[in-house]
Amino acid sequence: MVVFPAEWTNREALDMTLFELQVMGYRLTTAEIIYRLPDHPALLQSFIWQKFDLAPDFPELRKFLEFWQENIEGKLHSVNVKQSSRTTANRFRHVKHTVTMH
Repeated sequence: MVVFPAEWTNREALDMTLFELQVMGYRLTTAEIIYRLPDHPALLQSFIWQKFDLAPDFPELRKFLEFWQENIEGKLHSVNVKQSSRTTANRFRHVKHTVTMH
């Protein structure tokens, strides 16, 4: 599932492909969010968040973390962020010749 920035209209989101997002600088971003359990603050729990986002500011991740702090009881301990570096999909290849075998 692809989630587009909130400021885009539905029409713009429908016309956007994953490749076009990548060309615009969006990369698949994964964040491991470590938080304290509300009932047992000495214990840490892990939550994985994944979405297309823009480095270095990560506006989508920041929006999610703001939501977390306002609406979820578990206090944030740390956030580890990793982002894919591919600029093109790994399935695209230029083929000069094709051979059909029967």
